[in-house]
Amino acid sequence: MELVNELALFERAPEEVTVTLQEFEDAGFGEKPVWKAFVAEDDGLILGFAVYYIRYSTWKGQRLYLEDLIVTEAARGKGIGKLLFDKLIVEANELGFNGMSWQVLDWNEPAITFYQKKYGAAVEAGWLNASLSKEQLMAIDL
Repeated sequence: MELVNELALFERAPEEVTVTLQEFEDAGFGEKPVWKAFVAEDDGLILGFAVYYIRYSTWKGQRLYLEDLIVTEAARGKGIGKLLFDKLIVEANELGFNGMSWQVLDWNEPAITFYQKKYGAAVEAGWLNASLSKEQLMAIDL
């Protein structure tokens, strides 16, 4: 959760983290896990992680969806992000996925450069994110 909160602070939205540690753990390690992760650590200290899940696109088929890739501020610039991203590529290939997708904030130039220059990734324009919160879902009268 420390890394999740660090990412939210970096993305200028710390107030958006509403998941509890218990919910996070249950979703990854409970009876019906919905996410998987690769973790980079050194001497038991977590330096970064990449959380992903399987996404299905009616246009593209099964794809690996990278939810978050974060490296602690102190460990950035040491190739840890590349190691994690490379591991995701291996995973997507081994599982036979039709591709991999993720989001990147339009102002995060270092990340955009990383994805485009190192991997030749396409960064799409024209899509807007939409969501409903738990409270909004519960308030809708159907």
